[in-house]
Amino acid sequence: MGALDIQGISRSFGDTAALTDVTLSVAKGEIICLVGQSGCGKSSLLRIIAGIDIPDRGRILLNGRQASGPDAFVEPENRNIGFVFQDYALFPHLTVEQNVLFGLKGMAKADASRRATEVIAQVGIPHLSKRYPHMLSGGEQQRVALARALAPKPAILLMDEPFSNLDQGLRERVRNETLSLLRQTQTTVIMVTHDPEEALSAGDRVVLMKDGRVVQQGSGYDIHDRPLTPYAAEFFCAFNKVPGRFSGGDVETPLGRLPHALDVADGTQALVYLRPQGIAVRAEGATFSGRVRDRVLMGEIEQISIDVDGLDEPLRIRTMQRLPAGADVIGLSVLPESYLLFADPEPGSITVT
Repeated sequence: MGALDIQGISRSFGDTAALTDVTLSVAKGEIICLVGQSGCGKSSLLRIIAGIDIPDRGRILLNGRQASGPDAFVEPENRNIGFVFQDYALFPHLTVEQNVLFGLKGMAKADASRRATEVIAQVGIPHLSKRYPHMLSGGEQQRVALARALAPKPAILLMDEPFSNLDQGLRERVRNETLSLLRQTQTTVIMVTHDPEEALSAGDRVVLMKDGRVVQQGSGYDIHDRPLTPYAAEFFCAFNKVPGRFSGGDVETPLGRLPHALDVADGTQALVYLRPQGIAVRAEGATFSGRVRDRVLMGEIEQISIDVDGLDEPLRIRTMQRLPAGADVIGLSVLPESYLLFADPEPGSITVT
């Protein structure tokens, strides 16, 4: 048993299925990122784990003991679970110290005061302990919310879009500092995010959801580099999609013949998912050519749109190579290990070649 075991959880609201047969095990000290499009069931699952909502079917086990299910229900306040909300949900009439103390009502006053002081220092805001929330920046409010959630020493910390209200530059710094602290304290964390980059960089494991179901889970590298479905592929990368046809161990495309390792009959239609950085600009050895539609300099990287005969949409290329001045028609080739193949009408099988 893990710190948290989710077994076949389903939840519907009227005719709408929010969650369908969700099963997931989380180890002690693991940081899980739940990610997916809006309405995929991420926040609904968090509410059931916390005990704020009750599943229609399935069980929630905390350290092997049933917290939700047909045989038992543990009230939220007795689950030893912390929750950091998207808007932080700080009490505006309480100081930082009083907000943190709010979660320690069951402790003796002296012990609660010591613990509040300890955790406020731990998140790096002791100089703010007497201030009120309206006097704090967004990053400071986030740290107060984190301190309040960590003060009771929860077995599991749930975080619902905890960094989404911060500006981009501040978001990355606060996220890195927060995750570093959570790893130091070996806190088990389940964090909901809609940001693919945040999910890939923050979690020990990424759990991708769609329509109330888990469609793939694994490390950031696994789920980005080896997606199992078109949905998983497109969620983490803006691919070029190129039609093709399986023929003699290759896929015939307007970009040339691409080798594959799928067991697919010749003549089957294919869809090639090609990463923008997987197209090389070549003076020699090019396998196809294209006409430059536009180019945007983004610093080290240049983004180029290329019109290719046989394609309805321009190819998007991201490259560190610089085109010759005034280049119009350029030679190109597809790099190996830069594309995914999906057979139509069975898009569930996939290989990286």
